[in-house]
Amino acid sequence: MNLGKRFKKQIMYMVLLFVIASSIIVLQMYRIIPSKIMLMEGEEYIYDVGAPFKIDAEVDKSGVLSLNGDIVEDNYSVNLKSPVVIKSDTLGNFKINFKLFGVIPFRSINVNVLPKMSIIPCGSTVGVKLYTDGILVIGTSEVKGEDGKEYRPWKEANIKKGDIIESMNGEKLKSIEHMIELIEKAKGKAITIKVKRKNNEFKTEIKPNKSTEDSKYKLGLWVRDSTAGIGTLTFYDPNTNYFGALGHGITDVDTGELLTVGEGTIIKSKIVSIRKGQKGKPGELKGIFMQDEDAIGNIQFNNECGIYGLYNGNIDDKYIEPMPVALRAQAKEGRAYILSNVRGEKVEKFDIEIQKVNRQNELNSKGMIIKITDNNLLALTGGIVQGMSGSPIIQNGKIIGAVTHVFVNDPTKGYGIFIDSMLKMTENLINGS
Repeated sequence: MNLGKRFKKQIMYMVLLFVIASSIIVLQMYRIIPSKIMLMEGEEYIYDVGAPFKIDAEVDKSGVLSLNGDIVEDNYSVNLKSPVVIKSDTLGNFKINFKLFGVIPFRSINVNVLPKMSIIPCGSTVGVKLYTDGILVIGTSEVKGEDGKEYRPWKEANIKKGDIIESMNGEKLKSIEHMIELIEKAKGKAITIKVKRKNNEFKTEIKPNKSTEDSKYKLGLWVRDSTAGIGTLTFYDPNTNYFGALGHGITDVDTGELLTVGEGTIIKSKIVSIRKGQKGKPGELKGIFMQDEDAIGNIQFNNECGIYGLYNGNIDDKYIEPMPVALRAQAKEGRAYILSNVRGEKVEKFDIEIQKVNRQNELNSKGMIIKITDNNLLALTGGIVQGMSGSPIIQNGKIIGAVTHVFVNDPTKGYGIFIDSMLKMTENLINGS
């Protein structure tokens, strides 16, 4: 009797363990299998799930996708223990629906098949001038009025650090000088302002107070309307005239917020000195803007994947010929090189190692971990330094991404963004989305 009960408990325990283990594997599969993938026409997307399962795949359009070399007409059984190879020779958007045991809906993959394309990898540093769309609030303070009291106009108006003031009394703000002019014009009367906070907009009223310090009307706000710096041009697309640079967005130094673009330009620059990177102290390329030359591009967009816009400069001899694009599926751990301008105006090749590839990072500036292995670059900069962000990453004769961030505690290492994330931003510009 006791032996029978013990045996039943052991069986139940084993079944419970099996259910838990299976659930963990299924959850891992769900996390690993992407919801979206991009393919180049005629090229393979290889995905290694490594799960001891077979899973049924159903496509929404027959005859356009192949799995593991077989054209899928309707349903197809996929063994996830081996790498899954997805390929298509047909341009367009398709869907693969995976089902467990042939009946339980599990995961859908949207497959976007793109034409093969080539872009020009650049690697030259550029001067970046960016003017915000509106006036950015970077801090607040009290206004000491003529009556000796301290006022906080911004508090009553619910204005906070990081807000963007877009207009005053219906006039779109063009600059800080324009804002000061409208404040003085109000003569202490309440001003209706339009404010953007994150993704929300609202209107409020703010009443300027006359300062005892200089007899001028003030709001008690510290504001900024522009920024400038050195970055690296990643690519130029001769078919669309669009460029991409930096690989990460430009944020305000005080608020940490992405700056919205009112207008901006990129101009040629020249590196004049280098502050080498050390553990705990990021290095920096120090350059000068070539002010006597025309802008080579107009910035239209700034987001977490970089800055983008129309290129109107000349591609000269320091740039190589157009190079094929490799999507994230083709990025591999191993040897690669970057193109970077760390001396004068010269673009040079420097060896790196791709140490980790994270293909799940959609539209993210941290898709790869890279390590500088080139002794010449290590001697010059100590590794990745500020200003190198945007340096294109080349592997197997294709451009696969760009340098974005340095590891503060190890300047020889940093992150890279996939080039398909950057190209997605130019596609959005072209489509007006």
